[in-house]
Amino acid sequence: MKIISWNVNGIRAALKKGLAGFVAAEQPDVLCLQETRAMPEEVDLPGEFAGYEAFWNPAEKKGYAGTAIFTKKKPLGFTGGIGVAEQDGEGRVVTAEYADFFLVNVYVPNSQRELTRLPYRQQWDRDFLAYLQRLEATKPVICCGDMNVAHTALDLARPKENVKTHGFTPEERAGFDAFVGAGLVDTFREFEKGGGHYTWWSQMGSARARNIGWRIDYFLCSAALRPRLEAATIYPHITGSDHCPVGLHLGKR
Repeated sequence: MKIISWNVNGIRAALKKGLAGFVAAEQPDVLCLQETRAMPEEVDLPGEFAGYEAFWNPAEKKGYAGTAIFTKKKPLGFTGGIGVAEQDGEGRVVTAEYADFFLVNVYVPNSQRELTRLPYRQQWDRDFLAYLQRLEATKPVICCGDMNVAHTALDLARPKENVKTHGFTPEERAGFDAFVGAGLVDTFREFEKGGGHYTWWSQMGSARARNIGWRIDYFLCSAALRPRLEAATIYPHITGSDHCPVGLHLGKR
């Protein structure tokens, strides 16, 4: 099973910048998008999306945040949100349930440049982990999306300069530590132990061309699924957003 996740920084903009061609070329079984920034009725999906069943979770605020799952493999059901009213107004989570796992597509809140949203972000991390653990009590979980944190110094080009920067604060990294401590596996690190692999680049200073980036987009999975991991991929050559897509290949049981 091939799953691809991408923060598209606006699905309508991404469709103008090659999203449909990427879908046609890669043919994922499931496509998880973050920061869709649109209501489903506002999006004219091209033919490349034929054959996909879609579930959208748009934000209450128009043109903001939002997530969506497109799947060829029919799920048992879809759910929007995590069941916490304070967290569910921004359309940040979509879950698809399959026979042998839950797939959770997430767009984690940004702590903001002045860290004004850091306390909210910390509560979000706790509530989201609790949600994943509730799901995991039933069956294994795959969680993908924009986690808005570089976990370790290997996950960004300039760690020393960014220790107090949103996305690399000790508090945010501790939040990610809690996911790993709960038994979730950073799938990319199962295949690649080195640095220099990023998924987001600033749009200033030719950062992408110079590969001055951050790895903030992830696939996490329950330890029970580790034997089925076949590949974890980053697609740095795919443009159309300030993020690039990331992928996971899951073998059969």
